Amino acid sequence: MRLTTSGFTLCLVAFSALGHAQASKYPRMAPIEQYLIADRNAEVTLARSAAPAAISGDATVLVLTRRGYETAATGKNGFVCLVDRAWQAMVADADFWNPQLRAPVCLNPQATRSVLPIQRKRTELALAGLSKTEIATRVHAALSAKEFPPPDIGSMSYMMSKDQYVGDRDPRWRPHLMFYLPGTVKGPDWGANLLGSPVVATPGQLPDGKREPVIVFMVPLNEWSDGTSAGANRPSSQ
Repeated sequence: MRLTTSGFTLCLVAFSALGHAQASKYPRMAPIEQYLIADRNAEVTLARSAAPAAISGDATVLVLTRRGYETAATGKNGFVCLVDRAWQAMVADADFWNPQLRAPVCLNPQATRSVLPIQRKRTELALAGLSKTEIATRVHAALSAKEFPPPDIGSMSYMMSKDQYVGDRDPRWRPHLMFYLPGTVKGPDWGANLLGSPVVATPGQLPDGKREPVIVFMVPLNEWSDGTSAGANRPSSQ
């Protein structure tokens, strides 16, 4: 697994981490219709599949519309589930504008407060027609200017959907948990990105030598959210 080093990502680290800087089949945003799911109930079901039913069944669910994410179901446990689209990825990711991409995620209450606002901002900018470079630049500037709070202690999310499509190269990749920490935390603190280590981390270092405001650690699992086996974990070097 090779980590890209360009841009900034929060939630679609799965396919960003698998990302490979190459000529993309998706150089620009497709018509918005291609990113929407016509059946609202189907999108709710897909969003809930990100986590076990004991968690997602009582979660608030958001669905994507032309105006951004809207609440389709109100929960009671503080979790929020939604289906991420491709623009949550790093700029260098070949799938950045891939309209097929569907990445269900369930964020815990801490991540809902401190991570979800950034996801919403990226979506707002994408729907407004900005380029991927402009999106990454504006979000990173907002984070650096502390317009968004740093990740709350304990911020994490579930990405365990068997029906996820996180990129053309490896559509289902792995079920996994993601943990969001301030950029002062470094990959070696978790033993991330080492041969044989199950932990993957987003790049923390920017080309100009500065640190990303947020770093994401991803821990692969052996089961999908419905309890079925996903097979043995692959080492992070693949």
